Amino acid sequence: MAEGTPLLKVTIDNITVEVPAGTTILNAARKIGGDVAPPAMCYYSKLEGSGGKCRTCLVEVSKGSEKDPRPMPKLVASCRTTVMDGMEVKNITSSKVIDARQGVVEFLLINHPLDCPICDQAGECDLQDLSYEHGKEASRYEFEKRTFHKINLGDKIQLHMTRCILCYRCVFAAEQLTQQREHGVLDRGEHAEIATYIEKNLQHDFIGNVIDVCPVGALTDKTFRFKNRVWFTKPVDAHRNCTKCCGEVRLWMRGDEVFRVTARRDEWGEVKEASNGKTGWICNECRFDKKHVSDWVIEKPTHINRHSVISQGHYEKLQKPQEFLPDLMHREPRLIMDIHNVSEVNRTNIDLSEIKGPAHSTDFNK
Repeated sequence: MAEGTPLLKVTIDNITVEVPAGTTILNAARKIGGDVAPPAMCYYSKLEGSGGKCRTCLVEVSKGSEKDPRPMPKLVASCRTTVMDGMEVKNITSSKVIDARQGVVEFLLINHPLDCPICDQAGECDLQDLSYEHGKEASRYEFEKRTFHKINLGDKIQLHMTRCILCYRCVFAAEQLTQQREHGVLDRGEHAEIATYIEKNLQHDFIGNVIDVCPVGALTDKTFRFKNRVWFTKPVDAHRNCTKCCGEVRLWMRGDEVFRVTARRDEWGEVKEASNGKTGWICNECRFDKKHVSDWVIEKPTHINRHSVISQGHYEKLQKPQEFLPDLMHREPRLIMDIHNVSEVNRTNIDLSEIKGPAHSTDFNK
């Protein structure tokens, strides 16, 4: 940010933050973080022109600005609306937003199949998280869902259009990362679909990044399909000297076997910036061809949010919880039984963080 750039004050869910002029409401909310930040299925900060399509980031502007304090008459898309000085915004504190978001989720799930048990995106799917937090228990849609045949986009990517929500992220990624885009949105209305014109294959060194930007399981890695569930793998950060890309990736391992290679992601599910300051897009060679531990320099285990299902097989160093009983009882509690002497399961000398992959009974019987 250049010196002298004016900062605008915007209040979101009763929390005030200062941001430079031209910042969208969504990015201002992300600066606060947590539940204050609206969800986004189509917006991707690393892709120009994205946003304004899924309507999951709708917010209520209760005060336009200091100069014009009138509220905006309708809910606005926070990814496309810039802040103004003195603006007041309601996200999770607005009943209108919560009701509208439930309607958007119901609309997105009209044609989306409930095949999470067999979908490779299960466990890291943005639509799963969105429907869990903002969806309804049952669907009112009684008609047959639209279906498409699976399409092979080259020898490494498969398109399952039945799951697509038409967020356009893959179209923007292919257009901005490759010299020649060969796929896009064909037809209109309920017949609209992501497809390759006359079934051309996508052949480019960076086309594999369309898999990372897809928020659902519409674009999947054929080298990983049906090989493992994501929560059984352990993600680690690694790098290699690559002449095509930054070479900074995330390996999804089980034991010493590399099942999948993806770009590193930030807390918003977007590709992180690399150490060179550029967006950390990775090439097809790193993604599809380097599947051996010897190909990489492993740095550290990836930090996973403890609320994610992926964390169940990813142990981190745990600190011993603080004892609070003595403070409450004003004396030391009397131990009737020591569970470690009685139970055959508890092994205090075993460090879970040292176990490679998920823990099994054999790890405690050694």
